[in-house]
Amino acid sequence: MTETMIEATDIGMALGEGPGRVNALKGITLSLAGGELTLLMGPSGSGKTTLLSVLGCMLSPTSGNVRIRGRSTSGLSAEQLAQVRREHVGFVFQSYHLFPTLTAAENVRLALDVRGDHALEARAKAGKALATVGLSHKANAFPRALSGGEQQRVAVARAIVGDASVILADEPTAALDSENGQAVMTVLAEIAKDPARATFIVTHDPRIMPFADRILRIEDGRIVSDQRGGADVRILHALKYAS
Repeated sequence: MTETMIEATDIGMALGEGPGRVNALKGITLSLAGGELTLLMGPSGSGKTTLLSVLGCMLSPTSGNVRIRGRSTSGLSAEQLAQVRREHVGFVFQSYHLFPTLTAAENVRLALDVRGDHALEARAKAGKALATVGLSHKANAFPRALSGGEQQRVAVARAIVGDASVILADEPTAALDSENGQAVMTVLAEIAKDPARATFIVTHDPRIMPFADRILRIEDGRIVSDQRGGADVRILHALKYAS
């Protein structure tokens, strides 16, 4: 049986104060297993990014509980939550978030530097992570010399270099053309096969649905559908775009 990497129970999240207070998440319960790529889809303002931020310990929920590898995050201080993120969570953002004055390898090593990993070990791990995303030959290139797809693959390498239990990606293909988006998703889908890692992607992009093992849909802060991906999704996707 595949291990549960992250579990959310009855999550509620209120944003704002007074008359402007909004219940962005309402009683969400879900678990993410290792070896699976899960998509979260839904309209703008439905709570997708808020849920990703709660799962990634960037926001503490108003109610409910998040457990990562069995450890509850309730009641943890900001410093303790930061430690959980460093040890267990890898992030991939739409806008890459690479430092322009650092090479690809140096950008990847940042995730290990903040943990205090030994320099030689960090260099070796960064090289391995870049190899995983097919960019060993770009290790010494600066972001300005990389295409958008290559920059996003560097961001993926940075997310996985610390052996994170959970990879959280926020619209990782939104800034990419179809070819580069497919390349990035191919890398993420391969990484997601690791049973020691769960991969969770927030997206508006229907082109990446065939890569999913599971597709969640969120509306008005609630999960309204939870379906398995795989062959059925690939067939529906093909019929939609053939029509």
